[in-house]
Amino acid sequence: MTLRHVRHPRTTLAIATAVVAGALMSTGLTSAATAQPTTGQNHLAAAPTVLSAAARTTLIQKAQAGAADTAQHIGLGAKEKLVVKDVVKDVDGTVHTRYERTYAGLPVLGGDLIVHTAKSGRTEGVTRGAKATLKFASLTPRISADKAEKQAVGLAKAAGSAKTGADRSPRKIIWAATGKPVLAYETVVGGLQDDGTPNQLHVITDAATGKKLYEYQGIETGVGNTQYSGKVDLTTTKSGSSYTLTDGSRGGHKTYNLDHGESGTGTLFSQSEDTWGDGKAGTAGTAAADAAYGAQETWDFYKKTFNRNGIKNDGVGAYSRVHYGKAYVNAFWDDSCFCMTYGDGTGDKAPLTALDVAGHEMSHGVTANTAGLEYSGESGGLNEATSDIFGTGVEFAANNTSDVGDYLIGEKIDINGDGTPLRYMDKPSKDGGSADNWSSGVGDKDVHNSSGVANHFFYLLSEGSGKKTINGVDYDSPTADGSTVKGIGRDKALQIWYKALTTYFTSTTDYAAARKGTLSAATDLYGADSAESKAVAAAWTAVSVS
Repeated sequence: MTLRHVRHPRTTLAIATAVVAGALMSTGLTSAATAQPTTGQNHLAAAPTVLSAAARTTLIQKAQAGAADTAQHIGLGAKEKLVVKDVVKDVDGTVHTRYERTYAGLPVLGGDLIVHTAKSGRTEGVTRGAKATLKFASLTPRISADKAEKQAVGLAKAAGSAKTGADRSPRKIIWAATGKPVLAYETVVGGLQDDGTPNQLHVITDAATGKKLYEYQGIETGVGNTQYSGKVDLTTTKSGSSYTLTDGSRGGHKTYNLDHGESGTGTLFSQSEDTWGDGKAGTAGTAAADAAYGAQETWDFYKKTFNRNGIKNDGVGAYSRVHYGKAYVNAFWDDSCFCMTYGDGTGDKAPLTALDVAGHEMSHGVTANTAGLEYSGESGGLNEATSDIFGTGVEFAANNTSDVGDYLIGEKIDINGDGTPLRYMDKPSKDGGSADNWSSGVGDKDVHNSSGVANHFFYLLSEGSGKKTINGVDYDSPTADGSTVKGIGRDKALQIWYKALTTYFTSTTDYAAARKGTLSAATDLYGADSAESKAVAAAWTAVSVS
């Protein structure tokens, strides 16, 4: 099973690729007065500091006000402008500002960059997604938008899409993500994918030749009595004589019932008693309890581990929709609605709302609002791996005895039907399709399989190579070069990956750039000659990224 994530605007968990989407299912009482999570204190100077919504907004406004000067300072052309996407501030006062770029008013896809500024105001460096100079004699297309649209719709139909049509007219863009920057069209095709997942296929067409340059899927796949996490405490809201699955302590996250529909928000879960579900899939409130618990634990994980205040770091909660479609074996994150959606699985008896699935799907939202890793090729594999890595972090952090932390993905939802997990982080190839190590063709694999390289790296960095048993699960992680890798622990590995994602990765980061970004992150956090930096280098070499 694979988790699918819809990046521009939708992330889905696709069963075909074994994607686990979701929310944690837990069985327990919903409590209206659960205390707000305590923010973890991280004393590493280069770790992210706590930013209130107001402070973050002020930093963004200040950066945008100075964007023209910044563009000139870093050497951009007169027709290029910067638009602030995100700001991260470290404990030591360093600020990392992420920008998107335009050229003569056209969006530059692949042109995103991060400017690193010391507390003193001095620019310390710039991380760029594309380094080519933007210069065009003409911005007049040689082919029509209609031709680009027909090509895109045809590609979607060939992939099995139903109810297919362009969501909007193709837009002119500058394509800078691969090769020489060119004038192009971006067409977004809607409808449904072959498994019933909403479609959001982005097709990039050269505006001079009509050649397809790139395509990626925007949808990235994939007290309550829960099905997977047992009896858990949930934060709910009381209004009059009724309770709703609204978590006021975590940005107002809400859980809705689609009742097997495929559109709209659905109906907010509301009842007179504050106990949700009975642990059985046939009860509507059970999947709702899992989804609410997964959202709760994911929020707390990011808050306590990285001082991140919600998916966008703005204190605003997303929402969850359960019981999507008929026997839909998938789950997805959708940026356009800022929401998670979960199907009920085969025969509507196995909702895709397990804890690591929930953490996985919401982490697609974090990636979309930070690095924005394109959901294709090596960057797509890194996107999927990021969700597996943080979904695993959520599962360990929850410390739930009914769903203990492990380095297996989707082990609770049994998408394969034989009790095996969707993916293995210690040796990804055990699933029959994922890559253990990098090779020149790894970017041609499905993103849920190319993710294996980064998943394997993360396991080795956390736990090391060889045989070991963790929480009752046996692992045996090999290395491509026969080396022995000593792990630094999951907590440090998570800090390194998060810092790399939020301050060094761009939309087009590939495995070589991921090695460079994580080494920079480890150097920032622990020092260039630290055991942690050396372990990062060793773990990447052990998966053939060197």
